[in-house]
Parts: sequence; C-alpha cells; structure tokens
Amino acid sequence: MKVIGELPNDFCKISLFQWNEKYLVKFELGLYEQTFKIDEYEVADVEELKSLISEDFIKKVMKRFDEMHADWGEIALG
Repeated sequence: MKVIGELPNDFCKISLFQWNEKYLVKFELGLYEQTFKIDEYEVADVEELKSLISEDFIKKVMKRFDEMHADWGEIALG
C-alpha cells in the first residue's frame, strides 16, 4: 500500500492511499476509523479525489464517528 498524501483537517486525520487499483481514503479519530475504497477508474486523478472530500462529506463522516462511539458505549458499558 502506497501513501499518496494527507488532507489537513481540524477534526480528524485524513490519509490517502493507493493500493490494488484502488484509492483508499482513511479517516481516523481516537479509537475509530472509517475507510472508503474507490476504484481508480472512478476519478481522473488524486486531485479529483481530494476535491470530492468536501466539508459536507467530512461532516457526515464526523457524525458517523459519533454514532460509532455511541454504539461502542452501549455494548462496552452495558
């Protein structure tokens, strides 16, 4: 897997990878992570991929992190 970059963000770490004819966009926050796999043919290049990661998309990812944390809290704390 080849690291092709990071996107600056105040809320979570966003890393970009290239692997097996796919781009991977990995979001990390604390104990949780989300990874999106995009076929290389779906975007023209890395710059187009970066442009798709909009502020609105990041807000949805952050909401999902909140849901993940709540789900874990339910099972961990009973």
